[in-house]
Amino acid sequence: MERELPGVQPLSALPTTRPAGCPFDPPAELAALREQQPLIRMRYPDGHLGWLATGYATVRAILADSRFSSRYELMHLPVEVPGVPEGGLPAAPVGDMTGMDAPEHTRYRKLLAGKFTVRRMRALTERLEEITADHLDAMERRGPSADLVEAFAQPIPALMICELLGVPYADRELFQRHTTTLTDMRSSEEERYAAMAGLQEYLHKLVAAKRAEPTDDMLSDLTTSDLTEEELAGLGGFLLGAGLDTTANMIAHGAFALLRNPDQLAALRGEPDLADQAVEELLRYLTIAHTGLKTALEDVELDGHLIKAGESVTLSLQAANRDPLRFPGPDALDLRRKATGHLGFGHGIHQCLGQQLARVEMRVALPALFARFPALRLAVAPEEVPLRTHSNIYGVHSLPVTWDAA
Repeated sequence: MERELPGVQPLSALPTTRPAGCPFDPPAELAALREQQPLIRMRYPDGHLGWLATGYATVRAILADSRFSSRYELMHLPVEVPGVPEGGLPAAPVGDMTGMDAPEHTRYRKLLAGKFTVRRMRALTERLEEITADHLDAMERRGPSADLVEAFAQPIPALMICELLGVPYADRELFQRHTTTLTDMRSSEEERYAAMAGLQEYLHKLVAAKRAEPTDDMLSDLTTSDLTEEELAGLGGFLLGAGLDTTANMIAHGAFALLRNPDQLAALRGEPDLADQAVEELLRYLTIAHTGLKTALEDVELDGHLIKAGESVTLSLQAANRDPLRFPGPDALDLRRKATGHLGFGHGIHQCLGQQLARVEMRVALPALFARFPALRLAVAPEEVPLRTHSNIYGVHSLPVTWDAA
């Protein structure tokens, strides 16, 4: 089993620069690499010689393989990240399921899985429709222009996750500020520490209040489990961060993509039954959680290569979701595509726990937005829309839009 193809030099760095004028497309180099070698040697910033996976089948296989670890302390980062302590990442904080393996991960997952079922999340549709209508009403009153992120994309998932967890919605700005700091790769070590400490301090107080006086919400339910106060606070922070940031970016970036693809927007408007397929295609096409990372716990043979124990593998989810071997014509946004099987929520035991909630939120919010404002359009040139290029969650910082006043 060859560890490298003869004469093939390791990639010197992870491609991160997206093509100019194409805010929805991955770096062009990734497509060329995927075609030539879906698994290739790559040199990491700390000197580690690891791997980059770009092919759909390869990425999916690694995500499903328990011989690859998600533990942060085993990882070598594929890009330089300010604020990361010398020597690499520390172990995942208590409650952070993303950076854990079984059995710790399994314990948390079992406690939460039943609370995010398809049936339960679909039952929230009526409440989501109310929340969405309220924010559209507010936009219309203040119009005829708005920042779609601030007025619509952020508050809807924020209010929903706060209601589910039993967190006061009035405190949402605190969570969003801390979450943004933690996901922004430009944040310093001090800024990250302060954000984490501030979030944990708040959640410890909230958990104590829920134990003393339980209410009808998920966090109160969890206080009856065997979770410690520290675990409850950590898990609450993890769920808040996941529920606030990712879906907000999908709603905003999805709206941006539809505005830039008027034929697809017309299809969504004209065919309400297309909403489910549209959500899956937007998740595939945009892949806002664009890059993953795993570390081999033992030697693994894959795609004609030997990945040695201790070697990190960077997973380009955005490249995998544009693989023509899995999705023909992948660089086109096609709402009629059967995009099932995409990796927008990951795959395997770490597949996004809240994916059904995110689906329902997008399914309700996006059609309602374009139904309320048929003439919705960008208020700035597309190239002036500020993109989140320094975050592990891609999207837009703001999306200025306008419409014709009634």
